Amino acid sequence: MIIALDGPAASGKGTLARRLAAHYGLPHLDTGLLYRATARALMAAGERLDDERRAVEAARGLALMDFDEDSLRGREMGEAASVVGAIPAVREALLEMQRSFASRPEGAVLDGRDIGTVICPQAQVKIFVTASPETRANRRALELARRGEKVDYAAVLEDIRKRDERDSQRSSAPLLAAADAVTLDTTALDIEGAVKAALAIVAERAASKV
Repeated sequence: MIIALDGPAASGKGTLARRLAAHYGLPHLDTGLLYRATARALMAAGERLDDERRAVEAARGLALMDFDEDSLRGREMGEAASVVGAIPAVREALLEMQRSFASRPEGAVLDGRDIGTVICPQAQVKIFVTASPETRANRRALELARRGEKVDYAAVLEDIRKRDERDSQRSSAPLLAAADAVTLDTTALDIEGAVKAALAIVAERAASKV
């Protein structure tokens, strides 16, 4: 079974993906880490984030086991990943890596922004996770504060809105819900409520595919 979760920044899709993967005993891939790792490689080399040739080279040089998640989190890396992710050639370079992960015999859980539409259009379960910009900004601000970063809520909200616009308007694999995805609005839900709702969606979709 392939479970695809898509949605904008701080919607809760990553947390839900990890919980679903643990519940069903499936491997999980946060595909956003691929773009964050690509951006980090460019930044470490002193290259521009919008340098297509260098960005593609960095993307092709990634290995899934290389990731140090702690170093890839944070506001700066999220913004950088959004810039790199808007480059069509970078998305193409990372396409096969993601599809290979999803093709495991036991299935997989993947979260990102184009899983149900581009990476795994054949996924048995597709969930589009969303929440209001204000709710997402509050979640991200709390996350950054827990990491010890200085937080400016207004700046975080502006970042969220800028990323939404960039991700939804990019020419390659824009952020949008697949036609057969179930939308899960987590604005009024806590983590456990969102997990319960996601599990219900998976159960219903899995049953309908039998």
